[in-house]
Amino acid sequence: MGKRATVETFQKRLGEMIARAGISRAAFARKSGLDRSTLTQLLAEDAVRLPRAETIVALARPHNVSLDWLLGLTDEGSLTAEFVSPAAIEPDAASPWDERLKSWHAEAQGFKVRYVPATLPDQIKTSAIIAWETRAMTTAMAQSWTENAESRIAHAETGSEIEVCSSRQRLELFAKGEGIWHGLPVKLRRRQLEHAAAFVRERYPAYRWFLFDERERFSVPYTVFGQKRVAVYAGSMYLVFTSSDHIRALTSHFEDLIRQAIIQPHQTADYLKSLAGNCT
Repeated sequence: MGKRATVETFQKRLGEMIARAGISRAAFARKSGLDRSTLTQLLAEDAVRLPRAETIVALARPHNVSLDWLLGLTDEGSLTAEFVSPAAIEPDAASPWDERLKSWHAEAQGFKVRYVPATLPDQIKTSAIIAWETRAMTTAMAQSWTENAESRIAHAETGSEIEVCSSRQRLELFAKGEGIWHGLPVKLRRRQLEHAAAFVRERYPAYRWFLFDERERFSVPYTVFGQKRVAVYAGSMYLVFTSSDHIRALTSHFEDLIRQAIIQPHQTADYLKSLAGNCT
């Protein structure tokens, strides 16, 4: 890559960083420890050379991008994530994950929480369903799972605004007792669906549950805790992102799921009730 092409790539990616940050150029410059005039010079069309190395580092470090990406040497940026393992729980010991989960919900008070569940939404699960899902876990892990569910139920009951988006097909599998629900007695499935219908009807519109068609849309499980963080569920761990870029990206993904929903929140309670009546 020639010198001019390198400068152009640098300017393009610097512009992308500013756009992703969602703040003014003056604020971006301050966050990077630069003068506004310096930033203007870096972006000038007639710029013919790269800034000093310390300036490039000052731009990259607070915005979580690699120097190689900023200079166009790679297309891979730097994504900062926090790995939290819910399996790192010892019996009769305080769990860092439990405390962290509670604090995230507490921080999200007053903000909208957006949630794509792995199975059924935690807020609507009966104790029988939690027991079914945790039957293969150790006692400590099962207890942690239960506490996580209870934390989300408590959050839903505080009046905070919660949006849930999940697959209609997975609910239908539950009603039929198929997939991971194979062997779960009909009466427990029916009771769960009736409980969910009552929960949703009572808390609407503060609690809104959208259902999308999994043949048209796909999503991994994740939760957007207001403007604070996103936690992506990866099975044995959570990937926790706190950058504004990640929060905006996952929020945008969630909003797309909502736009494509085939069952709207005001219809969800009736739909759950109909599934309960057709459990087999």
